[in-house]
Amino acid sequence: MENTTGTALDRLGAGKYLLVTSYRKDGTPVPTPVWVVRDGDTLGVWTPADTFKVKRIRRRADVKVGPCDLRGRPTGDPVTATAEIADAATTARYRDLIARKYGITGRLTLLGSRLRRGLDGTVGIRVTLAP
Repeated sequence: MENTTGTALDRLGAGKYLLVTSYRKDGTPVPTPVWVVRDGDTLGVWTPADTFKVKRIRRRADVKVGPCDLRGRPTGDPVTATAEIADAATTARYRDLIARKYGITGRLTLLGSRLRRGLDGTVGIRVTLAP
């Protein structure tokens, strides 16, 4: 099992986009494409703090994640995972990892977000794959 999880973690962390499917109160799945970074044994996602996906994850931590393209079209099979809103230090680490992985595009996106929302206007989401 650990090899399968490790392989999925490597594959998803190396991808450019991750499709995170969270769930509404009524159980309806809502897929959202996001940038993704590998952070040890977890995946990191960075997003505006006031998005509905953050509200859904606060209410229900189980998610499905899988590789996708820019438009959110799946490019591989989803896997079961748990998502949690990260603390400020982890969110800052995700910003640094995104800046490194996505280069100038990532840095410009982070700068624009910081100018619009401030540092508290975004949060990291820690995604842990199910064993």
